[in-house]
Amino acid sequence: MPQSHSAGKPGRVLLFDELRGLSILLVVIYHGAFDLIAVYGVRIPIFDAPLLQKFLQPLFAGLFVFISGAVSRYSRSNLRRGLACFACGLLITLVTGLLPMVPDRFGILHLLGASMVLFALLRPLLDRLPTAAGFLVFFTLFFFCRRVPDGVFGFPPLAAQLPESWYTASPWLFPLGFPQPWFESADYFPILPWTLLFFAGSYLGVWARAGRLPSFCYRGRLPALQTVGRKSLWIYLLHQPVLVLLLGAFVWLARGVLGLPI
Repeated sequence: MPQSHSAGKPGRVLLFDELRGLSILLVVIYHGAFDLIAVYGVRIPIFDAPLLQKFLQPLFAGLFVFISGAVSRYSRSNLRRGLACFACGLLITLVTGLLPMVPDRFGILHLLGASMVLFALLRPLLDRLPTAAGFLVFFTLFFFCRRVPDGVFGFPPLAAQLPESWYTASPWLFPLGFPQPWFESADYFPILPWTLLFFAGSYLGVWARAGRLPSFCYRGRLPALQTVGRKSLWIYLLHQPVLVLLLGAFVWLARGVLGLPI
């Protein structure tokens, strides 16, 4: 029989808040560097390092998505939260479209909103899977679909090239993970593969609510990060326009007043 996905007394996992707080701070730093390069033409050689672009940035963004999936088990209205989050993502698209930079067409907020809505609609089916099986299935699918936006399913030696027609048939398939070759987005986290990671995290949330994680997960150590983690949506929503203004003032001061060659 599948395990119950609603059993257990809810308990807040403070480690989740701390990890979300750390993740969102790192995202803000990353976007600050991106804005300096894309908007103000500042050279930051380390920004293009393969370790950062191919490993660290997806790692911390993925951690944020994974934990968001886990805390979805604590929400009473993922559908409402998802629609609100997606609307915030559309606002980010509008704001970045008005700035001298590549627009954010489907970033973290779009993804989280879509994932919450899909989770709310599919929850009766998802809850039929035993918790351990659901976690393993979606975590494995995430890794096999990790390169779907690049036209590849799986990874060597179990990799297959996906049909080119999936990426050229329509300009509106990019939210699913099938962008056209000339598609650009300042931040891009499509449903495939990232919603699969969100779903995997939702099964971790089952264990979390039942009190089955190690005890240290429920004890806080870093209150400041916990606060940042609880306000992560607002921080993500507001950080780009604030960064653009603050960094603009910094660049003006450095170049125009101090004459620094940045």
